[in-house]
Amino acid sequence: MATSVVLVVAILTAISTVEASGDVSSGARSTRVRRQTGELRQEIPAQFNQIYQGSVFNGTEDIYRYSYMQNESSPRAIRVEVKSQGASEDYPLLFVVRQQRGILSWQVPLMIRGIYGYDKVSRTLCPMDHLQTGVKDERETVYLEVSAASPAALNYRVNATILTDFSLSTGQSRNFLVSPSQPQYYAYKMPPDLDMVVVKVSSPSNLCAVFSLQPIKCPVYDLDRNIEFVGIYQTFMKKAAITVQKSYFPNGEFYVVVVVKATDSDCTGEMETIQPANPSDEAFEMRRVKEVTVVVGPSITDSQYVTAVFVGILVFVLFYVVTFMVLFIQWIRQRNAELEGLAPRPEEQGGFQITQPTNAEAPINAQRTEPNYGATATDPYSMGEQPIETKPGIPPTDQPNGPPMPTNPPPPRPAQSKSYPKPPMVHTLSDSSMEDDIDMLDDADEDKDIYRTKTFLYVADLARKDHRHLSQKYNLYSWNLLTISVFYALPVIQLVITYQKMLNTTGNEDICYYNFFCAQPAGDLTAFNNVYSNIGYIMLGVLILILVYRRDYTHQKKVDAGDRYAIDYGIPKHFGLFYAIGIALVMEGVMSGCYHVCPNYSNFQFDTSFMYIIGGLGMLKLYQTRHPDINANAYAAYASLAIVIFVAVIGVVFGTPYFWAIFTVVYVLAILALTAQVYYMGRWRLDMGIFHRMYLLIRTDCLQCSKPMYWDRFVLLLVGNIINWSLALFGAVGQPDDFASFMLAIFIINFLLYFVFYIVMKLRSGERILWVTVGLIIITLICWTLALSFFFKGVTTWEKTPAQSRLDNKACVLMGFYDDHDIWHFMSAISMFCSFLVLLMLDDDLDYTPRDKIPVF
Repeated sequence: MATSVVLVVAILTAISTVEASGDVSSGARSTRVRRQTGELRQEIPAQFNQIYQGSVFNGTEDIYRYSYMQNESSPRAIRVEVKSQGASEDYPLLFVVRQQRGILSWQVPLMIRGIYGYDKVSRTLCPMDHLQTGVKDERETVYLEVSAASPAALNYRVNATILTDFSLSTGQSRNFLVSPSQPQYYAYKMPPDLDMVVVKVSSPSNLCAVFSLQPIKCPVYDLDRNIEFVGIYQTFMKKAAITVQKSYFPNGEFYVVVVVKATDSDCTGEMETIQPANPSDEAFEMRRVKEVTVVVGPSITDSQYVTAVFVGILVFVLFYVVTFMVLFIQWIRQRNAELEGLAPRPEEQGGFQITQPTNAEAPINAQRTEPNYGATATDPYSMGEQPIETKPGIPPTDQPNGPPMPTNPPPPRPAQSKSYPKPPMVHTLSDSSMEDDIDMLDDADEDKDIYRTKTFLYVADLARKDHRHLSQKYNLYSWNLLTISVFYALPVIQLVITYQKMLNTTGNEDICYYNFFCAQPAGDLTAFNNVYSNIGYIMLGVLILILVYRRDYTHQKKVDAGDRYAIDYGIPKHFGLFYAIGIALVMEGVMSGCYHVCPNYSNFQFDTSFMYIIGGLGMLKLYQTRHPDINANAYAAYASLAIVIFVAVIGVVFGTPYFWAIFTVVYVLAILALTAQVYYMGRWRLDMGIFHRMYLLIRTDCLQCSKPMYWDRFVLLLVGNIINWSLALFGAVGQPDDFASFMLAIFIINFLLYFVFYIVMKLRSGERILWVTVGLIIITLICWTLALSFFFKGVTTWEKTPAQSRLDNKACVLMGFYDDHDIWHFMSAISMFCSFLVLLMLDDDLDYTPRDKIPVF
């Protein structure tokens, strides 16, 4: 009787257990029965959405048979979920799914990178609906085989479901959960009216994951170890996007696959160690579960694409139209003035001018009674005449206190003047006469010391060398830069093309740091808009070359005609550095375009190299304006810039504290050396007597004098040293990650500092700035403000990992085609163009001022 009661209780307990477990079924026979009967293989008809439990051991196998009807019009997929806590790495459970056209297998625990084991695995089977075109209402059978090599029985649980929402629709989002052992993928087909779409994924979690687009075929690679085998893929943390054209995938159909990485090291760049999972620790698997949202949206249409491209080039074509209209009007006015016999007067143009200070107020070169040491206002062509007191910017014949203005303009001077003797032979660009070892001063070093160490200097004191030879010397800047550009650009173009081909072949979009939320492809280029937006540098650089050539041609015609104002008045006209600046701006567009073909850590210097050159040439040109005889030659200038670029590369690659310490010391020493060079007008040299001269300098200039000997240069160098020492201190303490931008900031800040100083000193010296130049300065400031505002928004950063860089990606902001960085390209090109126009026209008010009346500062 007792035995019967126990048996009834056992039966009731079993029934209640089954009821509590819901739809759990034990389709497989018990281990004891299978051992007793010797049954090794059993096939079990199975139903979807039904949980089956069983156990297998060495030599046994369970086969679950699922059947369903295919439906081509509404593709569906099967998702299988398996779990086993008894399996181990030594004795895993093996699961094999057999379909009509493929086999999919995995094990439990699923080992990720050899150490991370997951006892729960969910996989989506490759759907046959997409592969069997034209076949409808056909029954498909899927077999799920479970086996193990363990001597002891291993329990498991399986469940298969049909995904009825397997297809994605345009504009509709899909939310789901993924983990390293439970990847997800969905199918998408482009509508006939779309040729390009943007697939975006987002997540509130920072877990590292991989997002892939794969063609419609089996097998689908959805695990961490194989997702990179086919298609296009990116690593991401919170967001990512891929723009895909219909031509990339057959019929515009593809799978969107997402899987979480076992660790975050691929996204953060930091090594991460996680202990192997305990099979009974469910919290371990939950730590790597990521919520993901996928949405497929349309990209811009072909008409919008073409319109954006056309508008981009039309903006800079307008610069050509306006420039040529202004030049044409100016030519008409000049021609009419010549026909009427009237010489053009720059004072009629007006300008901005600060009232000239009195002698008691002027600490600068505005009014001076000091001797000029040979700098005279007398025309060398008229020997023995007394100097004429003149006002800056007004021809001597129009001065109120000068001689009566003649009825006819002064007769033209012969081309061969006493001040500019024609050389005995015509020199070519390769002639040794352009080297520094030939000095055109008759008295050589003695006269240099006399002229350059005067308390007050005028341009006439530093414009004593032969004009022709100086022009040839400065023309070397443009010719050398052309040579540098060709040899630099050719391997760069080859390299970035290789990068782009590698990206297209491998599908690894982590190679290049694009703004994927606004990447407009064209042909093989992934982000054509970032490349195309550099067209402004090229077009405006060519326009600068045209304007410089026009000025050069006009000036040369006047010199050949013996125009005394073109020869002896105003700032000496040397256009070699202006040509080099125009070439550098064109090459900046070319090299920035090359960089944006595939921007990354290894080619960042392509984008910044010519920025350094532009900044350096701008400072050299500004210095050359009033120091034509003592400016650096092209070889020394480009060698110095090459060293700067080399240091920038070393700083990015090896930005250690030791590097920053060495850089700070060298930077400070370079500042001091340049300070001495500028303060003593090139009459300072580095040798064994440097310490004695420093002692004399401190003793005479600092201890015994109430003010410096060269006050103007002292003010400039004092402010410059304060700023540069502050930059050196900031670099040493802060050690910014982007060393290349830090170096570029040094160049830009020093160029702007010198430019502002030049304008201030020009106004304080009683000189004018023409109203057209004032207008250009205002426009330049506005353009630079707008440009920098877009630059600092930042849409990518190669200092971080690709996944971290995508956190800064932003949508297009202009015409659905251009992003913030593209607008930076446009605005910075316009800003540089206006800046160099200001530099070109800044001293036009001095064209009729004798050079011995133009102060040096």
